[in-house]
Amino acid sequence: MAAFETTRAAPFGAIATYNIVRFFGNIASDAISWNDARVTRNALAKLTDRELDDIGLSRGDIASIAAQNRF
Repeated sequence: MAAFETTRAAPFGAIATYNIVRFFGNIASDAISWNDARVTRNALAKLTDRELDDIGLSRGDIASIAAQNRF
């Protein structure tokens, strides 16, 4: 039975390319999370105090709810 070594060093520049792609991917992910929190905050802000009370929230809870949805 023969054994082959299948691990190799990464090609030149592959790790740097990966880090750049990951960097821009993180930026895109953060922008999407920020937008989701913004949409949530705006939707909750449009509700009346009575509607917020019906779902168990107050005006002061809006910022914390939006922050929880961000990450």
